[in-house]
Amino acid sequence: MSSTKKRQGRTRAQESSNAIERMYITMRHLFNRGFYKPMGVSGETLREALLLLRPEIYGSIGEEKAELEGLLYVIDRLPIGIEECTFINLTSDEGYGNSHFKAIIPPKRRRNCYRIDEEQMNIEITRGRSEIYDILTHLTFLFVESHKISKRVIIDDEGHTVRDWKKLEGAVTSKKKLTQKEREIAITHTANILGRTFNELTEAYPKFATEEQPERLLHIIYWLGKLAIEEVVNENKRTITFSPVLRERLGHHIHGEEWADNIKSILHKNGLLERPIHIISANMHSVMNSIFAKGTLTAKDSEKDIFEIYEALSDSSNKAMRKKVEKSALQNGMIYIKDQSGTNIDVQIFDTTRIDFSKTDLKHTSQEKAVIFVMDYAFGEQAYETLDEFLKPIQINEHKIHLDVKSISIMGKAGILEGGKGDVMIPSAHIFEGTADNYPFKNELSRNDLVDCGVDVYEGTMITVLGTSLQNKEILKFFKKSTWDVIGLEMEGAHYQKAVQAASKVRGNINEDVKVRYAYYASDNPLETGSTLASGGLGTSGVKPTYIITRKILEQILN
Repeated sequence: MSSTKKRQGRTRAQESSNAIERMYITMRHLFNRGFYKPMGVSGETLREALLLLRPEIYGSIGEEKAELEGLLYVIDRLPIGIEECTFINLTSDEGYGNSHFKAIIPPKRRRNCYRIDEEQMNIEITRGRSEIYDILTHLTFLFVESHKISKRVIIDDEGHTVRDWKKLEGAVTSKKKLTQKEREIAITHTANILGRTFNELTEAYPKFATEEQPERLLHIIYWLGKLAIEEVVNENKRTITFSPVLRERLGHHIHGEEWADNIKSILHKNGLLERPIHIISANMHSVMNSIFAKGTLTAKDSEKDIFEIYEALSDSSNKAMRKKVEKSALQNGMIYIKDQSGTNIDVQIFDTTRIDFSKTDLKHTSQEKAVIFVMDYAFGEQAYETLDEFLKPIQINEHKIHLDVKSISIMGKAGILEGGKGDVMIPSAHIFEGTADNYPFKNELSRNDLVDCGVDVYEGTMITVLGTSLQNKEILKFFKKSTWDVIGLEMEGAHYQKAVQAASKVRGNINEDVKVRYAYYASDNPLETGSTLASGGLGTSGVKPTYIITRKILEQILN
């Protein structure tokens, strides 16, 4: 009996793993081909694989009813208005920034998108293949959901629709502002179309709304349905194209190289190029605040617990307080480099010789004149591209200068398989999903370093996934229970480590004994229903682990 059960469980995990691999290969194939129709024959493999996989983040994608949380997750990561477009064009950075087109930036993903006309949206890809996988899976989800709507509203081959649809159309196309009563009538019809309750829709409604478009949920549902009806009745299929320039440039590290060269020239200008360098991949506030917050803020603030101060600083409404800390940092040895290369990775450089550590609560005993180099989070494969380029030596006049990189620390957020949101994971190796490629390393951070910090800490292997939206419970359970002993999943670890190993062990670009530190805090637990990424952000519960990890990394660098 147990062997049958085991076989079924394993088969589901194997099927899922196979589906991910198929999606990966299909996406690369479609990219090389240059265009495809997601709901046509060419998109079939992708749709089937996604429906077989049924990722946690897309909730009820495999059922007849519409999926609301997954829809919100996807819509937050795609440009506003994409649901109205029949043609979606993925381009490289091809100069739209200098045109009359206004950049549309999705709230939860930094990427420039341009609405070219009524029917076409261009999305700029400057962060490598991972970004393409991310967008294509989200669009596949969106279009599968849109066809669920059309199935429920079309009555016959001529394309006649049910009364609910006509009522929704009336509400969306009406030029006047809806009253509460009209809104509730529209929600009733929409709930019927989606196979959801009035209550579920009323709850989701404000999450989709924007100031310009309070009835945005109705608009999204209407346009998704409208274009799906067009596809079914008139064969007018939505098309995704990849621009020739994007296809030619991808994988050539164009943006990464420009990013790295610019930073090295700024280090050189400031006389910091030949000093000991400690690289940290983190957000743009935790290192700066850990060093400067305490000394900057007024007496009444300084009596507060330091984590309360960090929490206040992470609240976007405290602009004046944030500005004050940033100003103090810029006057005392911080250089801020806003990205111009298209990588979307900003940088802060801290010259520790110009920082008065007596005004901080960080111990500083090291005699080396360290430079701390903080780079914003990379996205998937982009981590390899940027770090690989940065670690290369630089030619100045006749001299080839190798950077004196002492340590590389990577912190970020990841999905956890054992604990819950806000816990900390310390990896001992990264495995690359869909392959058996593995990158073991000696992590300078250990569980003991974080043991009294008031958060749970887990140590073990972590898996670097192709995309956040490609996981399901069966695969994750397999990774957790098998001898891979995986504690969590994220998107950059293996890519960073590949760059570190190549530069230190193979190419001789940096010190062979460079120290590495990896630590992640949990943004979600994809094995717990209701705790996936689609259930919303961490709020302030992410502040404590972020700063605990940051301060531990800084302590090791400074001592």
